[in-house]
Amino acid sequence: MDKRKVCVFLGSRANYSSLKSVMRHIHLSDKLELILIVGASALLDKYGEVVNLVERDGFSVNEKLFMLIEGETPETMAKSTGLGLIELSGALMKYQPDYTLIVGDRFEMLAAAIASAYNNIPIVHTMGGEVSGSIDESIRHAITKLAHIHFPANELARQRIFQMGEPENQVFNYGCPRIDTIKEILDNPSNNEDINKFIRIEGVGDIFDIENEFLIISQHPVTTEYGQGKQQISETLKAIKEISQERNIPIILIWPNSDAGSDDVASGIRIFREKHQDQNFHFFKNLPLEYYVSLMDKALCLVGNSSSGIREGSFIGTPVVNIGTRQNDRARGKNVIDVDYNYENIKKAIKTQIDHGKYESEHVYGNGNAGKQIVKVLETIKINIQKRFIKREIV
Repeated sequence: MDKRKVCVFLGSRANYSSLKSVMRHIHLSDKLELILIVGASALLDKYGEVVNLVERDGFSVNEKLFMLIEGETPETMAKSTGLGLIELSGALMKYQPDYTLIVGDRFEMLAAAIASAYNNIPIVHTMGGEVSGSIDESIRHAITKLAHIHFPANELARQRIFQMGEPENQVFNYGCPRIDTIKEILDNPSNNEDINKFIRIEGVGDIFDIENEFLIISQHPVTTEYGQGKQQISETLKAIKEISQERNIPIILIWPNSDAGSDDVASGIRIFREKHQDQNFHFFKNLPLEYYVSLMDKALCLVGNSSSGIREGSFIGTPVVNIGTRQNDRARGKNVIDVDYNYENIKKAIKTQIDHGKYESEHVYGNGNAGKQIVKVLETIKINIQKRFIKREIV
């Protein structure tokens, strides 16, 4: 019997960490064939060329699609979605997959969903049903309505997908596949010397030893607050700088993603550096996931608005200061303190988290066994390409 072809599309560093476990189990399956398409920021040096990490991990990339228009504005974000739709439509027709597997809520994923829907290719969507800030929530729900098979990461998300009229026999809550990889890394952590060697070679800034205390900053633009990113990151940097000076704590700063407003955040960081305020800072475009998780596990605190603080952080127990609206209402553990963009509030929250220390692990997004269960479903499930809205009584 011919194998079912599953096309996985990766468009950013976060996509890869979210789907790596599923990709590995597809590769191991004797009933499925992995077709891997990589595009958008995952191909660009500016964002760390994630495709190199994918290939280093042993995955063969079938197609590389350059679809990101420079500018990082709302207009270029919309145009990149359109270009992605054109490029992905051709690639999908070339490989004729049985499914397209996509994750989450980013604009490049919307392009993949639309291209698949119009080409009558069933869509498999992970991490649907969640709520958050920015345009991401609207994109996520739009993909849910285009998708045929749903793998939400928690029970609340599963119930929201039902509210959107999706059939119960096509919605499966096995947790977040990203947690699978996190669990594996924590069970087999990277050697400190390997990470220190990486820090000495990669990125820019002051060198430090991870066996000592340090903080991590990961802050991205908020699309619906376009134009405010420079001020927002400036408040964070001011708070972090004061704490770093007071306690002599090194800082790891990870460059923002490619969403509209990225240049504003990057500009705020560059101004900070040009004023020579970046003593004790080390800057990275990207980090291999195994190093990033190991650093989260060791960090005094993760500061910013990355979903990794919410998702991985709850499982790892990393103290997190979540800033602003980007993660509004997303399910979270006890490890997170939410603050606004005021540097005094940020500074106070960081100090609270440093004093608290590591939290107990919480399984808000699963226990680390999602990928294998997702693949079992894909091996056997039967799908009608024509979707139907399932009417339910509104309580």
